[in-house]
Amino acid sequence: MQYRNLGRTGLKVSQLCLGTMQFGWTVNAADSHAVLTAAVAGGINFIDTADIYSNWAPDNPGGISETIIGDWLRRSGVDRAQLVLATKVRGEMHTGPFGQGLSRKHIMAACDASLKRLQTDYIDLYQTHWPDAETPEEETLGALTDLVRSGKVRYLGCSNYKAWQLMGALWASDKLGLARYDCLQPHYSLVNRAEYERELASVCSTHGVGVIPYSPLAGGFLTGKYKRTGKQPESARTSGVQKYFTERNWSLLAQLEQTGKAHGKSQSQVALAWQLARKEITAPIIGARDAAQLADNLGACELQLSAAELQKLNELSSWE
Repeated sequence: MQYRNLGRTGLKVSQLCLGTMQFGWTVNAADSHAVLTAAVAGGINFIDTADIYSNWAPDNPGGISETIIGDWLRRSGVDRAQLVLATKVRGEMHTGPFGQGLSRKHIMAACDASLKRLQTDYIDLYQTHWPDAETPEEETLGALTDLVRSGKVRYLGCSNYKAWQLMGALWASDKLGLARYDCLQPHYSLVNRAEYERELASVCSTHGVGVIPYSPLAGGFLTGKYKRTGKQPESARTSGVQKYFTERNWSLLAQLEQTGKAHGKSQSQVALAWQLARKEITAPIIGARDAAQLADNLGACELQLSAAELQKLNELSSWE
C-alpha cells in the first residue's frame, strides 16, 4: 500500500479509500466490522462514510454506517490517530426546515451528531455531500471554518460539485480568508469519464484539490459480474447498472478481461489500476462487501499498466 498526499495538504492517505455506504444496507454490522479490520490490516487508513447512509433502505433512518464504524472503533482497539475518517453533511436526517442543507444551523448540529455516532472527538475530512442552492456559500464555508478552528474537523472536502461550483467555493475561501475545500469526491469511472474529466480534472490539478472518486467500478459493472447475455445476478444495484449495458461498454469489459489475464489480475483490479495511474487521483473509494472482495480490490495496488494498455482503455472509453 502506498500513501499519497490529499491534494496540496500534508495529510497522507492510503491509495485506496474504504467506502461504507453498504454498511447497514447490504452488509450487516458483524460483516462490516470484519471488512474494516481486514482493510486496516491491508494498509488502508482512509475510511469514508456519510451521515445519511443508508436512509433509502427499509427501516434505516440514516446514521447507521457511522454508528457501525463508531462501534468498531471502540471494540477493535485500532489506534484512532492512525486513521483518516471522512464523513459528509447535507442530506435529510430528520423532517422539518432544519433537517437538511448546508446552513450554519444544520451543519453545526449534524457535525455533533456524526461525532457522537462515530465515537470520536474529531473528523479528519468533513465533506459537503452536494451543493445547497438555498444557502450562501460564505455561510456554509464560515460554519465549516469554525468547525476547523474548534478542532472538531481537520480538513474540508466537497462531493458532487460542478467545476463552476468548486471554483466559486475556492474563490470565496480565498477572498474571505476561510478554510477551503482540499478534496473533491466526484462520480468517476471508465464508463463515466466526462462528468469529471471535462472541467473538474483541470480545476483540481491547477488548485491542488485531492480527488477521491466514488463508484470507480460503476456499481459492479466493471467487475465483470454482469454479462452481455443471460440472466443477470440479483443485486440491490442491478437496476442502476443497466444504463451501462451498451455495445461499447461490453467491448470495454472484454478489454479489461484481456488485460487482466495478461497480468494474472481481475477486471476490477485493472479498472482500479487505470484510475490509480492518473496523477491527480488521490484514492478511489472501494465498497467491499466482504474480505474476499476487499482482497481483490487491494490487488490493484500492485498492478502497473503499460502505456499501451492505458491508451487502449482510454480509447475504448473516450468521451471526446
